[in-house]
Amino acid sequence: MSDETEDTIAEIETLPLDAWHRRKGARMVPFAGYEMPIQYEGIVAEHDWTRGHAGLFDVSHMGQLTLEGPDGDIAAAAEALEALVPGLVSSLKPGRMRYTLLLAEDGGILDDLMVTNTGQHIALVVNGACKWDDIAFLREHLPDDITLTHHEDQALLALQGPEAVDALGELVPAAAELVFMTAGFYDWNGVPLWVSRAGYTGEDGVEIMLPGNDAVTLWGQLLDAGVAPIGLGARDTLRLEAGMNLYGNDMDESITPWEANMGWTLVLNDRDFVGRQPLLNQQQNGHGELVGLVLEGKGVLRAHQQVLLPNGEQGEITSGTFSPTLGKSIALARLPAGATGKVDVEIRNKRQPAQVVKPPFVRNGQAVYKAL
Repeated sequence: MSDETEDTIAEIETLPLDAWHRRKGARMVPFAGYEMPIQYEGIVAEHDWTRGHAGLFDVSHMGQLTLEGPDGDIAAAAEALEALVPGLVSSLKPGRMRYTLLLAEDGGILDDLMVTNTGQHIALVVNGACKWDDIAFLREHLPDDITLTHHEDQALLALQGPEAVDALGELVPAAAELVFMTAGFYDWNGVPLWVSRAGYTGEDGVEIMLPGNDAVTLWGQLLDAGVAPIGLGARDTLRLEAGMNLYGNDMDESITPWEANMGWTLVLNDRDFVGRQPLLNQQQNGHGELVGLVLEGKGVLRAHQQVLLPNGEQGEITSGTFSPTLGKSIALARLPAGATGKVDVEIRNKRQPAQVVKPPFVRNGQAVYKAL
C-alpha cells in the first residue's frame, strides 16, 4: 500500500511508540500530523536489512476505519462502499483484501487505500495525511444507515522482508499461514491482533493492527526475534524500488488513475461509481503515463526535475532516489503517452541521460526493470 508527503501543520501528535523511538535515538520529523522516525542506524543500512532479513515500521499514523451496515450487515456496507470506489468490494470473501482508490467527481485521486472483508465488517486503511478528508468524504457520500468508525486508539506495525513472516510466526504461529492479500484475527497473549499479509516495500511481510497500549510490548518481542526498526527514509527507497506510488508525489487529486499507471485498479463495467465517466472519456481520448527512469550518468533523480524527450516534449519526475539495491538513481516520471528510449533529465542545470523503463525496478533483491 502507499503513503504521504511531509507535513507542516502546527499541531503535532505522537505515536504510541514515540517514546521508544526517541530512546533509541531515532531522527524524528513532522509527517502527516505526527512526529515520526525517519531513520535509526541509517537509511541504506535499514534498506538493506529489510531486503535481506526483516524490518519493522511504525505506521500508526495511518487511518484505520471500519464500515458496518444496519444490524452489522457486511453486504450492505460493501455495496455502499463499492458505489464510491472503482474496484469491486462486494465480491470480497471474508479474510480477503483489495487495493483501490477514492476518486473525485472528475476522476482525480483523493487517496489510495486497502479494503478488507474481515468477516465482521469492512475495514479500510487510508493514508495518514488524507484520513480526515477521507472520513469527511465517506460520511458525506455513504448512506445514513452505514456506520463509519475511526479506530484512533489502534497502532499499526508493518513487518516486511524475507524473514518477516517467520519472525511473526514465533509469536503468533497461526498468522504465518496467511497468504498474500489475506488477513485474519489472532490472539497474542490475550491481545487481539488483526494481521494482513501485504505491505509497501515489494517484499513479503505483514501489517499488524493492535491496541496502541500493547504496541510497545509487541514491538519489543519482534525485535527480540531478530527484526530491526526501520524509518520512513528506507520505507521510501524500498517502495520506489518496488515501483509503488506515493500519494502526494506520484498521484493526487489532479491526477487520474490512468495518468498514475493504475488503470489496473479500475473495473469499468456497467456499475456506476464516483468519477467513472471522466475515466471512460480519458481512456478513449488518451492521457499521459507514469513510467520508470534509470539514470545512466552521475547524480540523483529527484521529484520535480524536468525530463526532456528527443522530440522536444517534456515530462516531470514525480519521485526519485538513489537505489541502494541497484547502486544507481531511479525515478517515477510522468511523460507523454508512448515515451520510450533515452531521455535527458535536468539536474542542477545540466542534462543527464536516462533510460525509460517499466517498473518495478527490484523484486526479490534483483533488478527486474525492462527498457521501453
